[in-house]
Amino acid sequence: MTRGAPPPALPWLAYTCLGASMALVGSYVGLSRLLVAVFPVFLLAWLRFAIAACAMLRWVGRRAGDAVLTGREKRLLFWESFLGNFLFSICMLFGVRATSALAAGVVMAAIPAAVALLSRAFLGDRIQPRVKAAIACAGVGIAGLALVRAPAAAGAAGAPWWGYALLLGAVFCEACYVVIGKRLAGNVSPRRISALINLWGLALVTPLGVWQALEFDFGAVRAPLWGLLAFYAIAASVVTVWLWMRGLQQVPASRAGVFSVMLPVGAAGVGVGFLGEPFGVGHLVAFGFALAGMLLATWPARTA
Repeated sequence: MTRGAPPPALPWLAYTCLGASMALVGSYVGLSRLLVAVFPVFLLAWLRFAIAACAMLRWVGRRAGDAVLTGREKRLLFWESFLGNFLFSICMLFGVRATSALAAGVVMAAIPAAVALLSRAFLGDRIQPRVKAAIACAGVGIAGLALVRAPAAAGAAGAPWWGYALLLGAVFCEACYVVIGKRLAGNVSPRRISALINLWGLALVTPLGVWQALEFDFGAVRAPLWGLLAFYAIAASVVTVWLWMRGLQQVPASRAGVFSVMLPVGAAGVGVGFLGEPFGVGHLVAFGFALAGMLLATWPARTA
């Protein structure tokens, strides 16, 4: 940029899409505890992908102007779905059921760091010092949020070690989802990516889902839980994926990963707004660190 020229315009729409996507993920991670208490995990994942497939049926085909998918893009779509859609859902649902929502928030605070490391390794993105500081602020904020919520997590101390291992696996699955999505977002439309990776997820989980469906009493599920399931399916497979891919078209993956702080923030919002959890000064400080991390990551640097 030449001296005296105005600074580059901020991609506010892309930032909004990324933040809203992760906030929605956080909301359904928090609410998933209500669902896994009723539905077996594989059946829940199968119903989620099936509902979303019906909603996105018109997005699957190639539209005018869309390029033909290359063999490399087809392989990336499979891995995007397997790691960031199918495996993330299984690890997250089993992990949350075995531990607690608090544990999920603590472990998933590592997502921005995992994204930055993978984007540096596979995309060659340079991690600016300010982005490192943003990752640190995000980690401190979410860790502080977990600490002030610790009294509400009674009973989580006896959780099995493999529950925490599954949550850590979900962290790296989400990081892979961000990095692979950056590779795809430049050549494939967000809507088509959303539809295709959801179909892959449906295909992968169908055998296990059908197996659990044969022994499940669907008549015992109350109407509000069916509504919650519909929200979970549309939010997880349609809205969040489209929003995330839309944002990745204009934002580097290492910077986009910092927006994953909205995941545990969204989960905490569900706890406070819908589950009646307390909100005090400690929570406010934790949110302050998280928002500071977002500002550090998104505010443009001055260039000579």
